[in-house]
Amino acid sequence: MPDKSTHARRAFVTGGASGLGYAVAEALLSAGANVAIGDIDRKSLDRAVETLNSPRLVAFELDVTSPQSVQDAIRACADKFGGLDTLVNCAGVIEFVTVDEMTEGQWDRIIDVDLKGVFLCCQAAAPFLRKSEQGRIVNISSDAGKKGYALISGYCAAKFGVIGFSKAIAGELAPYGVTVNCVCPIGVASTQMGQKVLEYLSQRTRKPAKELLEARAESTPMKRMPVTEDVVNAIMFFISDESGFLTGEALNVDGGTLTTSGIPGIGEL
Repeated sequence: MPDKSTHARRAFVTGGASGLGYAVAEALLSAGANVAIGDIDRKSLDRAVETLNSPRLVAFELDVTSPQSVQDAIRACADKFGGLDTLVNCAGVIEFVTVDEMTEGQWDRIIDVDLKGVFLCCQAAAPFLRKSEQGRIVNISSDAGKKGYALISGYCAAKFGVIGFSKAIAGELAPYGVTVNCVCPIGVASTQMGQKVLEYLSQRTRKPAKELLEARAESTPMKRMPVTEDVVNAIMFFISDESGFLTGEALNVDGGTLTTSGIPGIGEL
């Protein structure tokens, strides 16, 4: 989407060394933006810098659960680019465990990364976004932020929280021209998290990944699973000028899975 709305942006992308975060960084760079990526995995971060290969890219080792790490990275990004007007929170983790078997440590890790991390990054970026007068925050929630799923109660709690938090701060930041929106995709098999989910389901059901993906695709109204570009396009829309009057939204990127279905028993229409 190389247009006036994205080409001069100064963006920070968490979880930017792989998966969805990497794809968002790549799209922003292609649009001419200055981009900082933050990630806890130093090796993946180095690989991302090498493959993205752009003079408009900087990278920071980032622990989104640490206030100091977040504040240092956001401040350094703003110093490097002469300000900050875009934040995309992609960092996330997931665990499959029943509620009675979940440890406090497992719960804390999921909430800390998936929800607290979003809070800390938004908090650190807010002063810079206010000054920009055209700020954009896009937080990645999930279909699991709108519907409960067995075995991922911690992830659901965090992703529901991301939507609620985003809606709340959207009201706080709107007077400063800052929009805050969420993107809520169903699983993208090509991402690192998508692969982890698929691997778990395959082990649990003893079915090949290909069969599981085909069954999941058949269950969606559009008869396919999302690809990374589907989610990136939604994120880039929320960053663009075209979405400038939209804030506090939580957009499903799910092929209609959460909102529509065929008539039971009829089959193909």
